Amino acid sequence: MFAVLKTGGKQYKVQAGDVLRVELIAAEAGDKVQFNEILMVGGDTLTVGAPTVEGAAVVAEVIDNIKADKVITYHKRRRKHSSQRTRGHRQKLTLVRVTEVLASGAAASGVKEAVGTAVARRAAHEAK
Repeated sequence: MFAVLKTGGKQYKVQAGDVLRVELIAAEAGDKVQFNEILMVGGDTLTVGAPTVEGAAVVAEVIDNIKADKVITYHKRRRKHSSQRTRGHRQKLTLVRVTEVLASGAAASGVKEAVGTAVARRAAHEAK
């Protein structure tokens, strides 16, 4: 059984046992998280959501929070200005291992939802 999930603005086709590098999630290593935004579930029968499949979820275990390779941008202004600028960036990622794909019964699984750190910060700020 496979599923197509959406997280961090990207879509991933996953099945049990897959290891993914997704945008940073508010979870620590060893936590179990659940992705609820499932666009399609396949297996014996194919279910396509409009836009998501109701009751479907993907349960995953967080392996680690990592950083991607460094991306360097270099800007040079030629002619009169003779100036240059170098910038670097390392994207923060979460490494997760998919444990199971649930075609239905996502609400009764009891696993916390995978949300990004910005969403978690806003929710914590509004709770105060």
